[in-house]
Amino acid sequence: MREYLLTLCITAAVTYLLTGPVRKFAIVAGAMPEIRARDVHREPTPRLGGIAMFFGLCAGLLVADHLTNLSEVFEKSNEPRALLSGAALIWLIGVLDDKFEIDALIKLGGQMIAAGVMVVQGLTILWIPLPGVGTVALTQWQGTLLTVALVVITINAVNFVDGLDGLAAGMVCIAAAAFFMYAYRIWYSYGIEAAAPASLFAAILMGMCLGFLPHNMHPARIFMGDSGSMLIGLVLAAGAISVTGQVDPDVMKLFSGSERNTVHQMVPVYIPLLMPLTIIAIPAADLILAIVRRTWRGQSPFAADRGHLHHRLLEIGHSHSRAVLIMYFWSALIAFGALAYSVNSASMWIVLGVVALSAVGLVLLLLPRFTPRAPRWAERFVPPRYRRGAVAVEAEPVPAVGADEERVPVAAGVSGVNGATAVGPRSRAR
Repeated sequence: MREYLLTLCITAAVTYLLTGPVRKFAIVAGAMPEIRARDVHREPTPRLGGIAMFFGLCAGLLVADHLTNLSEVFEKSNEPRALLSGAALIWLIGVLDDKFEIDALIKLGGQMIAAGVMVVQGLTILWIPLPGVGTVALTQWQGTLLTVALVVITINAVNFVDGLDGLAAGMVCIAAAAFFMYAYRIWYSYGIEAAAPASLFAAILMGMCLGFLPHNMHPARIFMGDSGSMLIGLVLAAGAISVTGQVDPDVMKLFSGSERNTVHQMVPVYIPLLMPLTIIAIPAADLILAIVRRTWRGQSPFAADRGHLHHRLLEIGHSHSRAVLIMYFWSALIAFGALAYSVNSASMWIVLGVVALSAVGLVLLLLPRFTPRAPRWAERFVPPRYRRGAVAVEAEPVPAVGADEERVPVAAGVSGVNGATAVGPRSRAR
């Protein structure tokens, strides 16, 4: 565990320290697109945050390769090299898109090629466990198609949810934390070395997100862009593929006792089929709703709009920060709920706890105007707006922008522009 923690900290530190220079590079390179009608932010903000995240990934893999226990992952498996190859390709495509905004079909083709590169190097689904059937071995073509599909869906789900400051990085970090606990339990409790690469990928992914979040929280100083969102989506998918298709359920030796006990004991085997879906449940739901909404209107599934879940939270009155926290809450509830069920599926307390927390989440959704106040002893640790003596300031009304209207572009060099603090003061009004 200490080596995983060290790898996480190194990855987070490298990502955090490089994000500042990358931000200045993005300003110089002109990777600051004009404000579009679908955008939530009001000032041009530099992209290319994925550059820092990619070098954080490289640093994490490099450190892990030189640690005593984690170095065995590189000796016994080619999956880390497969991940690095696929990540480099998808990152390069993302960097080009952040700068030149390449066509959506080209990006889709690049995503499929990156998934194929990982498959060729051994990171693929070999078999899947099915309830009532057992372990089903897949042919090479079946495994390849299933792997490519999972990678493409995960990448686009994360990319679609990247619409608010800190949203994608925070949700993926929560998902990676739950996935790390699951994979580490499979590796440590059952002694299955095949789960070690998935644990490593999840730890590195947490480090990438934690290192980038301080720069990306509202108001964001830099966006991760497609170079970052597609990258973390691919790493998340790689961990799911590794633990789903590489861990042989027969090694767990769970087929013993009565039929009822066997069903309960087999839950850790079935969870890999569900965990990749639960950790991206909200992004995947947003992706499906977006495709249905756009095709129903006769638009392309890749056409951008302002109908995502986070946009709707803003429309009903939630602030930017509160909308992000609500999305965090639901992501954590789904991911850790599935994790708790995999540990003890027979406990009714887990189900009751998930139901209770779901009710709390629904209440939060219905209270968009409620402003929490911290106790007096904690006021020094929270922002001024959460203190009891805070005075509400009337914000200047912002005219509504229709779905078909374009906002007036703001030049990326004027004073008050996000990311332009090198040439002028940075405005805090959002």
